[in-house]
Amino acid sequence: MTDSKVIAVVGATGAQGGGLVRAMLADAEHEFRPRGVTRDPDSERARALKELGVELVQADLDDRTSLERAFAGAYGAFCVTNFWEHFSADREIEQADNQAAAAKAASLEHVIWSSLEDTRRFVTDDRMPTLQEKYKVPHFDAKEVAEAAFREAGVPTTVLRTAFYWENFIFFGLGPKRGSDGVLAVTYPLGASRMPSMAAADIGKIALGIFKRGDEYIGKIVSVAGEHLSGSDLAEKFSRALGEEVRYVDVDPDAYRSFGFPAADELGNMFQFKRDFEDAYVGARDLDVARTLDPELQDFDTWLAENKDRIPLE
Repeated sequence: MTDSKVIAVVGATGAQGGGLVRAMLADAEHEFRPRGVTRDPDSERARALKELGVELVQADLDDRTSLERAFAGAYGAFCVTNFWEHFSADREIEQADNQAAAAKAASLEHVIWSSLEDTRRFVTDDRMPTLQEKYKVPHFDAKEVAEAAFREAGVPTTVLRTAFYWENFIFFGLGPKRGSDGVLAVTYPLGASRMPSMAAADIGKIALGIFKRGDEYIGKIVSVAGEHLSGSDLAEKFSRALGEEVRYVDVDPDAYRSFGFPAADELGNMFQFKRDFEDAYVGARDLDVARTLDPELQDFDTWLAENKDRIPLE
């Protein structure tokens, strides 16, 4: 592995970055070697990576100089931001700017930027509220805006547009909840539209597949998912895996935005975007492309078989 090319993985202790780190460690060819970039190398998750032999470096996305040190000498980098740490689209853009500048300073040969669509290209009316003064779905919109930083810096970049990942059912409170009648239900303002979704680990495997293709995907946008599922599809698959009825409750986006939990307005807008612009959002995510880059791409049934016991139901 000493001759492997180093990939600096931002968010190495998170869902997407962690998936890439583990994909590189499991790769029989060992073409690439992960360098975990983390804000806290002493965290439990960071220590677990260190025990696996992963090189760790400390860096803060708000500190460009620390990122330059973390990227120095690497072949490439996986760059990502975490909106849910601070809930600020503007800060996400600033953090992406820092990563792009650091990648340029380090003369990286290939960067993958984990991104999503700017929903304002689609939502040109007042069907949903404007958030943070200028965004419709801030954690989507900021990521496409940030793509420009990598282009303008002249960094060889692949834009990887991802999808809702199923770990949100475990850690984000979006899985089935038991109602007052004792029956489990998933509640989203999706109507009958299908929603692209996937396992977080497969994002990492797809990223590794892109790096393995060399220059083939530089300058391109790759949009991926593991499966396109409606709310009814999700409920049916949950029911089968959990061994009890799970209903799909379709609600109006305005009602969902009024639920009062943190970022209910953000998620209400997100689901409404996916509902109203299903053709464009699903159409961009060719499952065959994802399978080409990740031959082990999971479907939801496979993921559920492994993870159903981790989903809190109460």
